[in-house]
Amino acid sequence: MHAEPRASRFVQRLGEGEPRRIRVSFEFFPPKTEEMEKTLWESITRLAPLKPNFVSVTYGAGGSTRERTHSTVKRILGETALTPAAHLTCVAATCEEIDAVIRSYCTAGVRHIVALRGDPVGGVGERYAPHPAGYRNAADLVAGIKRLSDVEVSVSAYPEKHPDSPTVEADLDMLAAKVDAGAARAITQFFFENDLYFRYLDRVRARGIDVPVVPGILPVQNFKQTKAFAARCGASVPDWLAERFEGLEEDAATRKLIAAAVAAEQVLDLVDRGVTDFHFYTMNRADLVYAVCHLLGLRPSHEASGGHGALPLPAGERAGVRGVG
Repeated sequence: MHAEPRASRFVQRLGEGEPRRIRVSFEFFPPKTEEMEKTLWESITRLAPLKPNFVSVTYGAGGSTRERTHSTVKRILGETALTPAAHLTCVAATCEEIDAVIRSYCTAGVRHIVALRGDPVGGVGERYAPHPAGYRNAADLVAGIKRLSDVEVSVSAYPEKHPDSPTVEADLDMLAAKVDAGAARAITQFFFENDLYFRYLDRVRARGIDVPVVPGILPVQNFKQTKAFAARCGASVPDWLAERFEGLEEDAATRKLIAAAVAAEQVLDLVDRGVTDFHFYTMNRADLVYAVCHLLGLRPSHEASGGHGALPLPAGERAGVRGVG
């Protein structure tokens, strides 16, 4: 008796005989120390051969990492074939100051910006107040970026509602405003229950918003830190996830195996339900992300050392930032 071979998730056809493509993007943050710089570039070097659609570099509250973000983006442009997407926020800065950052990005060769409102200078929990001479919110920032340059703009989306939004409808109104201002893609806050993403996607489509909504995936490098981070971001951590890591506080090796299994389970379920695009919050660590991408069928291409190979996201495809916007 011979079992039928299992059909691959990754070669399903999407009409006209075209194979379905799995596409990924990676998020990094600018390093604070030489040791962190080394870790970051080891991670970039490890992940670059997977030919991500783009890699994004975060921007600290109030522009606190402005120079480090710019330096990291310039190095990616100068030393790799990756397409960088520079984060930009509108906290604690005038429109003139932010416009200068936009121009410097464009001068450096950046053609993709992730536009976010940003966290208050005092951190999550402090009431947000726009700068009197600054952009009021992320939608206003997107409009400012598009006024200065025709760069691609991505924005954030929140399957569980932004913590500062009074209602789900108000949250969707803000996303619609960002798209109306010129955003081409939304990237979600991380989540661990896939039904949250699909219910959110249904609400987004019902609201008439048709840009790709790329799911943000956070492999759990450290459960305690992830739980605290989720609490600040308004993302829920289900009981089943806590149970997976229970008792492993002093067992880093097993934690890493569990983390890989959890992330793999999540993304493979998303693929089975039609998702083809993923944005990974790497925390500047490559191993878990690389393993999950391998399970998604991605294989290294050493052509990544030369020539830019970004793939555009199709506007109508079911796909799917950390940061506030």
